[in-house]
Amino acid sequence: MKILIVDDEPLARARLHALVDELGIGKVIAEAGNGREALNAVEAYQPDVVLLDIRMPGIDGMQAAKQFTSPKPVLIFTTAFPEHAVEAFEHQAVDYLLKPIHKERLEQALKRAYIFLQTQAPTATPTARTHISYYLRGERLLVPVNKIYYFLAEQKYILVRWIEGEILITEALKDLEKEFAGQFLRIHRSTLVAMGHIRRLSQNPNGHAVIYLDNIEKPLEVSRRHLQMLKTLLKDMRLPYE
Repeated sequence: MKILIVDDEPLARARLHALVDELGIGKVIAEAGNGREALNAVEAYQPDVVLLDIRMPGIDGMQAAKQFTSPKPVLIFTTAFPEHAVEAFEHQAVDYLLKPIHKERLEQALKRAYIFLQTQAPTATPTARTHISYYLRGERLLVPVNKIYYFLAEQKYILVRWIEGEILITEALKDLEKEFAGQFLRIHRSTLVAMGHIRRLSQNPNGHAVIYLDNIEKPLEVSRRHLQMLKTLLKDMRLPYE
């Protein structure tokens, strides 16, 4: 993987560069000190992955991410501020690392980026849909993806729970997971949840792990297989586990 590091602090760039070299997952091909330099570097070097700081002078990381042109690189945001997590995942970031960045978490993020890149078809673009379409009484309607709380597989259909209610679609959960990698996280073989809407992880009276989402009263079950990865993610996002 070709990696671009973007941070306005030279020491932070140097530390990330050294960690990437130690891990041996990809190669740093360029560095940038602000959003404008990042835009130029993405165009010039076409990196596979961008380790992108958020708060920078001039064009910040979020503004730069909106302007990256196709083929867009995979984004891993690096920041000292947890409050940007929701917006980061709306940009389809595969991970969100809080400073100081530890080697183990960077390794996990780069592996997720690698897997994401490997699952993309050679002719596909990494840009996911911004809306999900469905039909109601013969009329085609659209649901904004950033207003979806979760996808739940139910027999032959996928139940989509969003801010205005529920709809049913006929897509495959594995295809949705692949398309929206970085926005939605699998917590169970039948469930994908929006990372930006995760509120907390808890245990129900039976001792099973469950996850609570914004504006959703009923918690969703977390399988043992996905629990540890979810704990790690929530720790970095500074969300509670009770």
